[in-house]
Amino acid sequence: MSKQTATIHFEVTTDENRIPSEIRWSASDAGIEGAVTGAIALRVWDGQQALAIDLWDRQMSTDQMKAFVVQSMMTLADTLERATQDQPAAGAIRGFTQELAERIGVSPSQD
Repeated sequence: MSKQTATIHFEVTTDENRIPSEIRWSASDAGIEGAVTGAIALRVWDGQQALAIDLWDRQMSTDQMKAFVVQSMMTLADTLERATQDQPAAGAIRGFTQELAERIGVSPSQD
């Protein structure tokens, strides 16, 4: 089995106050080069705890941020289910997220 290497790259342009004004990303194995995005929520695991990088640009509205958070939570439920086959736990996350989405007035789906 041969090893393959992929690179994911984020480029963040900030204003004089270090607030992101533009965020671009590239993924070598997906053919994405310099795509503009409004936010990044990156989580890494160091073997003991989750570490986070959360960035969003100044153009992102409050409603967009709410939708982004809700949709991110739904994808985390999918990740948990794929990785552990723990359908009850993933369902609990989806149920909570659905309730949160209703409370804050956003759609829990990405469509």
